[in-house]
Amino acid sequence: MRENGIKAITTRKFKPPVTTNSNHEEAISPNLLEQNFEVSTPNTVYVTDITYIPYLFGFLYLCKFKDICTKKIVGWAVDTHMKTSLVMRALENAVENQKPNEGLIIHSDRGSQYASKEFREKLTSKGFIQSMSRKGNCWDNAPAESFFATLKREFTNYKNFHSLEQTQSSLFEYIEVFYNRKRLHSRIGYKAPVTFENEFYAYA
Repeated sequence: MRENGIKAITTRKFKPPVTTNSNHEEAISPNLLEQNFEVSTPNTVYVTDITYIPYLFGFLYLCKFKDICTKKIVGWAVDTHMKTSLVMRALENAVENQKPNEGLIIHSDRGSQYASKEFREKLTSKGFIQSMSRKGNCWDNAPAESFFATLKREFTNYKNFHSLEQTQSSLFEYIEVFYNRKRLHSRIGYKAPVTFENEFYAYA
């Protein structure tokens, strides 16, 4: 490695921020999925979660909604905070992009953002159904966790972000240009999410 000028990429050490606050008094929705992630129709079940991205001045927060049938990231938003408004922006982005029908199940952890009155009212107004993981059980939202693991392993762990604008632009390139349209997924026949989705509706 020394002779060829190759250096190992090391993980930066830091204490990650907590992205889930389940210590609240808001109502908890039932777990409708119960780890059954086999969904055969697009726009039937979305999973959502929030993660952190280190940048020059601390941390940025990414919220995304993922269709577990197509593996497509259907909506996302990034900001310097993880308030309910971040989740609302990501949801609105997903609804605008996909225009899902009533009956869509949206599964999340028990975070205060997802238990908020504002988020619940939005789901009700659209005819969507809310589902939540059991307390402290990350496996109940495994498809959401898997995307964040891929994002960090393939992209954010090796980038230095200096501003919110730069991070948004970089995430757009990774999510919209690469992940959704080029990255192949074994669970959908080694196709990209957009390709799989388009083929599904072409032959439906």
